[in-house]
Amino acid sequence: MDDGPILDVVGLSKKFGGVTAVQEVSLRVPRGSILSIIGPNGAGKTSLLNMLSGFYRPDTGQIVLEGKDITHRKPSEIAQLGVARTFQNIALFSGMTVLDNLMLGRHVRMKAGVLSSVIYWGMAQKEDIAHREVVEEIIEFLKLQDLRKQPTSVLAYGLRKRVELGRALALDPKVLLLDEPMGGMNQDEKEDMARYILDVNQERGITVVLIEHDMGVVMDISDRVVVLERGRRLSAGTPDEVQNDPKVIEAYLGTSKGMGRT
Repeated sequence: MDDGPILDVVGLSKKFGGVTAVQEVSLRVPRGSILSIIGPNGAGKTSLLNMLSGFYRPDTGQIVLEGKDITHRKPSEIAQLGVARTFQNIALFSGMTVLDNLMLGRHVRMKAGVLSSVIYWGMAQKEDIAHREVVEEIIEFLKLQDLRKQPTSVLAYGLRKRVELGRALALDPKVLLLDEPMGGMNQDEKEDMARYILDVNQERGITVVLIEHDMGVVMDISDRVVVLERGRRLSAGTPDEVQNDPKVIEAYLGTSKGMGRT
């Protein structure tokens, strides 16, 4: 793993009215790493992810991706530069099939446009074939072969989460932002998703920035962990360093026993 940062965040702040959601947060994401962002509800985790993906504009601070300042770029531009994300609440097109949802994930790579590439078989034929090959490989990677023509609305919750991961992968990201990818899952589904995240990172070389509440998962799969509290960065380091940090133990857990599996 190259230890140089693929993503460098400096002094990021965001207010909503009189409420400060994120205050002067800095972090460096090494290329090829899995970095988890943890903290209590309301700590500013999703607001931070929304700024990294362009959905929110920071009030102050800078976001640099591979040496390019993307602080004020549009979400579509940031996606084209190689940043994809999933959402805390599943954002699939429920009336469309698994295959079509993943094809929509290719839209930033489609020179002929998403409508002509997905709907019309003609001027976009060659491009459509190439994109379908990419999507079929993702379907195989995520073991969704038997579900490719199923509407996502009929899938179990854990499978819909997997399809959303697949749609993000369809963008060919360099950095993958995951907002609670295991939220609402049972233990078996969590273990499956954790394996897919590790495979995405290790086999595909994609850098992962992850928000997750399951501390067992965070400590098992992360290279680095950043802890937020009330919009500020409280601690950062390896999983061992963070779970043994007295500030984290006191503020995040309220216990002197350290972080365990929850």
